[in-house]
Amino acid sequence: MSTPSARTVDAETLSNLQAWTGRSETLHDDITAAPVRGFSATLDREDPAPVSGSVLPPLGHWLFFLPQHLQREIGPDGHAKRGGFLPPVPLPRRMWAGGRLTWNPANPLRVGDAAQRISRIESVTHKAGRTGDLIFVLVKHEVHNAQGLSLTEEHDIVYRAAAQPGDPVPAPVAAETGAPWQREVVPDDVLLFRYSALTFNGHRIHYDRQYVTQVEGYPGLIVHGPLIATLLVDLVRRNAPGAFVKGFQFKAVRPTFDLHPFRLNAQPAEDGKTIRVWANDHEGWLTMQGSVELA
Repeated sequence: MSTPSARTVDAETLSNLQAWTGRSETLHDDITAAPVRGFSATLDREDPAPVSGSVLPPLGHWLFFLPQHLQREIGPDGHAKRGGFLPPVPLPRRMWAGGRLTWNPANPLRVGDAAQRISRIESVTHKAGRTGDLIFVLVKHEVHNAQGLSLTEEHDIVYRAAAQPGDPVPAPVAAETGAPWQREVVPDDVLLFRYSALTFNGHRIHYDRQYVTQVEGYPGLIVHGPLIATLLVDLVRRNAPGAFVKGFQFKAVRPTFDLHPFRLNAQPAEDGKTIRVWANDHEGWLTMQGSVELA
């Protein structure tokens, strides 16, 4: 593989990365109660204590099948060094850009299940951005228990160059206002730490202020995209208690930092089954958008 610059990926490198398409891995895990209790506590929910047979809350599967690399395998950003199942993209900034999930109402994951996740790299694509190349990796996950398929997830990962002084900044988009369901969240260090701990996420952008500001060039700690997505689904759960979430899609639009509170918003359709959701920062700029489908 040729050595690319810090901001571009040459044709040979891209071809080698695209050779990862079709690779798969299967992981096994037991759905246990302790992470689910931590999940509820982190979301500030007073849920009943989970017991064997309790249905796993939506997005609770992100607490399981976690990578547990040896300490010597961790790279300078706190992630595992490149390679392995995911392609070794040579661009330093890696982010969860969005996803699409479908749950099987007839066979939800439950506490006590022995589960497996089958993951496959669906595509590796390239886009030339204003500040350098972007590499998008699409991963499809299927999660099964003993009864069969419980959920399907498409996970979008984007890799990009490190920030440089003078890089153009994308124009922000104003978020819609006046949503009937709203909640303000204060993303302090403790919330970010607890979510990182729950998901065994060592990425330093979420807890190492010196690293995120001096190395990656951000103004503050970055709120996890999956945490914001989880909070958006949680907003729906708070306003439609008892409903089964059977679908969710989301896209990250703009980073959210721990420097100010941010707002969650939801707008149900007339049928009450589809809910538009979005998040905005303290200045009113859109940071994430998506939709939730109820059974």
